[in-house]
Amino acid sequence: MPVIAALLLGQWATFPNLANWYANLAKPDFNPPNWIFGPMWTLLYALMAYSSWRIWNLPSDQPGRSTALVVFYAQLALNALWSWMFFGLNNPLAGLLDIIPQWLLILVTIDSFRRLDARATYCLVPVAAWVAFAIVLNFEIWRLNG
Repeated sequence: MPVIAALLLGQWATFPNLANWYANLAKPDFNPPNWIFGPMWTLLYALMAYSSWRIWNLPSDQPGRSTALVVFYAQLALNALWSWMFFGLNNPLAGLLDIIPQWLLILVTIDSFRRLDARATYCLVPVAAWVAFAIVLNFEIWRLNG
């Protein structure tokens, strides 16, 4: 499943860089404790998987279904890429350049899913909220360490 692949690809870039790079960065006061990220992203990926599964299971000729899935997979690809840009490259600016279009694609996905399935739509609202918070956090980490 693509959502699990994105999760694993992101972890592959993130985990090796937590102790030796991320731990040494200056972070804003509102930075959550590290232990919150694992459970939060597990929940968000589960919501994304369920949401996309609902859309995937609609009839293939349902108007808007294919476009909604393309936009969903585009935001998912940017989600996995963010970990490589931020953690893999040790570059908060690169992460910031990825996460802003990622968030915009999440909003487009929400709008596309809204036309097809309310439950799938509601599952993506926490994703959009968390990524909006992550934009602010990413920006502050870049600003403090630039």
